[in-house]
Amino acid sequence: MADDEAQIRSLIERWATAVHEGDLDTVLADHADDIVMFDVPPPDEGVRGIDAYRETWPPFFAWQRQGASFEIVSLDVTVGDDVAFAYALLRCGTPEELQRDPANRLRLTIGLRKEAGHWLVTHEHHSFPLKD
Repeated sequence: MADDEAQIRSLIERWATAVHEGDLDTVLADHADDIVMFDVPPPDEGVRGIDAYRETWPPFFAWQRQGASFEIVSLDVTVGDDVAFAYALLRCGTPEELQRDPANRLRLTIGLRKEAGHWLVTHEHHSFPLKD
């Protein structure tokens, strides 16, 4: 299972780097066709399927090009035989946003399943803590 954990950590770290760099092909890699994502922006009911997931990224990449950070601060992985989950905290924000609230973190939860010996992301949930 240690090898599975290392594979999943590598997958998530590669994904986060691709998000930061605006590399859509790598962002989509290792994601299941039936992925479900609950994100910070609408739609409130989330997006379902790889095509809908793909459509969410161009607006984020446009925002990212303003100099925003997207970096993993902490990552925990729990692995079973054919399913796993991970949760992470990320620094995600423009320099101005992070200056105003340096402790703010994007919360990320990822669900994975193993198919034919390969880990695939089947669920992502992104959220920020509610601030008054």
